[in-house]
Amino acid sequence: MKAVLHAGFGGPEVLRLGEAPAPEATAGRVLIRVVATSVNRPDAIQREGRYPPPPGESEILGLEAAGTVEAVGPGVDAFSPGDRVLALLPGGGYAELAAAPAGQVMRIPERLSFEQAACIAESYITAYLNVFVLGRLAAGETVLVHGGSGGVGTAAIQLCRALAPRATVIATASAAKAERVAALGAARVVDYGSEDFADAVLGHTDGRGADVILDHIGGPYLARNLKALAIGGRLVVIGVMGGRSAELDVARLMMKRQQILGSVLRPRSVAEKSAIIERFASEVLPLFASGTIAPVIDRVYPMAEAAEAHRAMEAGEHFGKIVLKW
Repeated sequence: MKAVLHAGFGGPEVLRLGEAPAPEATAGRVLIRVVATSVNRPDAIQREGRYPPPPGESEILGLEAAGTVEAVGPGVDAFSPGDRVLALLPGGGYAELAAAPAGQVMRIPERLSFEQAACIAESYITAYLNVFVLGRLAAGETVLVHGGSGGVGTAAIQLCRALAPRATVIATASAAKAERVAALGAARVVDYGSEDFADAVLGHTDGRGADVILDHIGGPYLARNLKALAIGGRLVVIGVMGGRSAELDVARLMMKRQQILGSVLRPRSVAEKSAIIERFASEVLPLFASGTIAPVIDRVYPMAEAAEAHRAMEAGEHFGKIVLKW
C-alpha cells in the first residue's frame, strides 16, 4: 500500500510517499480504507523522534482517519465492509489502509464528508475528555482555552457552546485570528502577543478567575495559569509545547484548593479509550449529525504533500484543522 513514510527523524522534509506493508484485520480490529486523515501536533512530535507509537503499533504517522471498512477481524460484529467510519488510531493514518480496535471506530454521520469526519477523533475527543470529563466544566462556569484557533481549541470552543451554553469561554489567540475565534463563541479573546492572559481572565471575571483551563504550553504557563485559576479550579495540561519544567508554589495551590491534571490520549489502554469513545459517541457525535457543530477545516492537501501540510501547521498558518486526502 502507499503511505507517507519518514526517512529518519527531523523536519517536514523527511516525509515522503512510499510503499509499506498493509495492516490486517486481526481479532477485534477493523481495517479501514482511508480516504482522509488530518494533521495533529503529535504527528510532528513523532516525526521528530520524540513521541514513539505504543509498542506493536504502526510507526506510520496519523492518529485518526475517515474512510470505508475494508474488512473486519474475528469478534467484530458492529461493522461491515463498506460502512463509512471514522476512527481514533494508535498510528497509521497517513496510509491507504489503517487498522483500529473496533471500540475506537464510529460511524460517520450522513451529513459529514470524509474530510470533515477526519477532523473529529483526535481533536474533539481530546477537547471533550479534558474540558468536560476531567475538567468537569459546568453551566455558569468560566473556561480558558489556550490556542483557540487550533484544532483542539476550535473544537473545545464549539463543544462549550453546545454542551455548556451558559458557560463563559475565554480563549487565547493571535491578533490576526481573534475575530474568527470570537465568532466560534469565545466571549473574550486574549491576544497572547500583547496581553497577559492571567490579568485578562481576572479582569473579565471580576477577579474570580477561570474554573477550567485547557493548556498545551506546559511549564512556561504554569504560574500564570494558576494565577488565572479560580478557587477550586481545574488546570488540565495536555501538552508541553513551551517546555516541561516550572516552579510550583504548593502553598498557594493548597490555599486555593486548585487541581492540576495531566492528560494524554494515545498511551491509554484500548479498553480505556473505547470507554471514552463510547461516551463521546453518545453525547457528542449527535451534535455533528444534527449540524449543531461542524469541524473547522482550514485547507486540504493531497497525501503526497504531507510535508507541506506539516510546514503549514508548524508555522501556525492554519485556523482549525489541516486535512490530508488520498
